[in-house]
Amino acid sequence: MQTSTPTPRLTVLVEKHVPFVAGLLEPYATVIYADTDEITPEKVKNVNCLLIRSRTVCDENLLANSRVGLIVTATIGTDHIDMDYCSKRGISVINAPGCNAPAVAQYVIASIVQLSNRPIEEYTLGIVGVGNVGKIVERWARSLGMKVLLNDPPREREEGGDNWCSLEEIAEKADIITFHTPLVKEGQPDSTYHLANGEFFNKCRRNPVIINAARGAIVDTPALVEALESGKVSNAVIDCWEGEPDIDRRLLDLAAIATTHIAGWSHEGKVRASQMAIDAISAFYYLPRINLREVVTKPVPRSVTPVGVLSSFDPLKLTVQLKAAPEEFETIRNTYRYRNEAPEGVTK
Repeated sequence: MQTSTPTPRLTVLVEKHVPFVAGLLEPYATVIYADTDEITPEKVKNVNCLLIRSRTVCDENLLANSRVGLIVTATIGTDHIDMDYCSKRGISVINAPGCNAPAVAQYVIASIVQLSNRPIEEYTLGIVGVGNVGKIVERWARSLGMKVLLNDPPREREEGGDNWCSLEEIAEKADIITFHTPLVKEGQPDSTYHLANGEFFNKCRRNPVIINAARGAIVDTPALVEALESGKVSNAVIDCWEGEPDIDRRLLDLAAIATTHIAGWSHEGKVRASQMAIDAISAFYYLPRINLREVVTKPVPRSVTPVGVLSSFDPLKLTVQLKAAPEEFETIRNTYRYRNEAPEGVTK
């Protein structure tokens, strides 16, 4: 029978910036809350489960002498977790795929609208990675009348069809190129590490805008800086940076829109992520269903309008803030006030 009091048999360490979860697990476990820099090998030594964000690196150094059997990350990505090591140790890893997809799409479309200098339907958008985020970006871009090119080798192999483009074709034909792939290491199938590199930028024919709201290392930073300085790339929108929070100041100076890895940080996205994380812990440890006090009720829009998107989110305000104080990257990020997602538009 399920006990309703904390038990020493289950100890959960929660990264304290994971929102909406405080107080939910206490009836069933001993819960420790810690800031990112407080999550040390000593701190996790007697912990069974970690509930974290992307800033907590989970590798042998952290986990070797611990009792951790489950890592739940309230993020879509897992590149902060050494998956091979966890597999060898028998540590289960669960993420929150799709939780923030509408928010990232909102960020991308808002950036496009903000930087456009002609009717938006005249632009061709290249989407590299057409998963949870890319599908929404595609749908909303088409609702705005944009021409869309899609690149996703894993989906192309699985689904077939003639809807897909090569990277070379996107480089040649797209006015705007946005990346929405996971970070896959070099040497692995469909590696995405430095996918946007000097060779790629040299193939760009329409001086495109480059958008990275996926993972920092998808873009080769020095190569993008060179492409911006030479004019091969007209503008850059960067939310995800190599080496954050120690970001490249030259790229910061050159980027038209520069933000602190908050593209997916909507109120609704955070609620989805935290609920998925709590559900994962509950299922793994056979706990009762635990509901967040916050809920998401509205569906993801089928279409959006430029006015609707910009009224819900303006990336330029955050750009001014970061450019004024890049050394405050983490503070700006951790004090960011979650926005609401884009409203439904008028279907064309």
